[in-house]
Amino acid sequence: MSIKTQFSIKDLEHLTGVKAHTIRIWEKRYKLLTPARTDTNIRQYDLLNLKKLLNITFLYNEGYKISKIAKFEAEEVHKLIGGLAETNKESFAQQEFKKAMFDFDHHLFTRTFKQISKEKTFDEVFKTVFLPLLHEIGMLWQTGTIDPSHERFISELIKQKIIVNICLLQETNPKNLGPVFALYLPAEEMHEIGLLYVNYEIIAAGFDTIYLGTNMPIESLRHIVKHHEEIIFVSYLTVKPDYESIHDYLDRFEKTLGTINPVNLWIMGWKVQEINLEKLPPNVSPIQDFITLDAKLADLKSS
Repeated sequence: MSIKTQFSIKDLEHLTGVKAHTIRIWEKRYKLLTPARTDTNIRQYDLLNLKKLLNITFLYNEGYKISKIAKFEAEEVHKLIGGLAETNKESFAQQEFKKAMFDFDHHLFTRTFKQISKEKTFDEVFKTVFLPLLHEIGMLWQTGTIDPSHERFISELIKQKIIVNICLLQETNPKNLGPVFALYLPAEEMHEIGLLYVNYEIIAAGFDTIYLGTNMPIESLRHIVKHHEEIIFVSYLTVKPDYESIHDYLDRFEKTLGTINPVNLWIMGWKVQEINLEKLPPNVSPIQDFITLDAKLADLKSS
């Protein structure tokens, strides 16, 4: 499959939030973009047009009139964006990360991350920049606006940053005597970013973790139970399980691991929305978001 380098006007709408009708007006009235045309006269925009529109949109959202933006030279646009980046760091960082994604530019990603990390902790960067970015990228991938290679490139870079920060915590945190957390993804589940960040949050709260990663059958978790008396399993359910209901999965978890005593399980992710709370076993705790996770960890730490 070839990597996507040509975009329709609908793609631009998805990527910038600017309606296609508005893009056509800007293009016709102000000559802001120069699309190519197919044999059937359909607009096709290249990466240069896309990045130009991202810059225009950033200035427009900061209050600049489109008629004024149209008169700016490219150098002036970059200078203005650089100045505004100091007052709207999250929006600027998300724009730069998107540019890095389309150009497969890890240098731009690293520069942008370093810049925003000067004034934000890692958990703030993740929650205010990476999370909204990942949500948007997920939507863009589902609509076919971006190629899977773009989504994978930016996701892997974000995973690297989480892992680096986990390693920093592990080097300094003393051994904890409280419950141990075992983190895993169900069989065939490969969406790891959420679980990785949960691992970071748990370690940051002062607890020890056993990180098992992706694609773990329930049966393999029995070995963990044998080694620890007080353990809490944590899973992040994005698309799996899909061959059985989430309640059937939880029942199977209980039958496999809780044969003597109930085994505690915390679950997060998109699949949690499918849960009927009245049918949940008492040892299963659904956690809707990271705010709830932080509160639950704080309660556990103070108990």
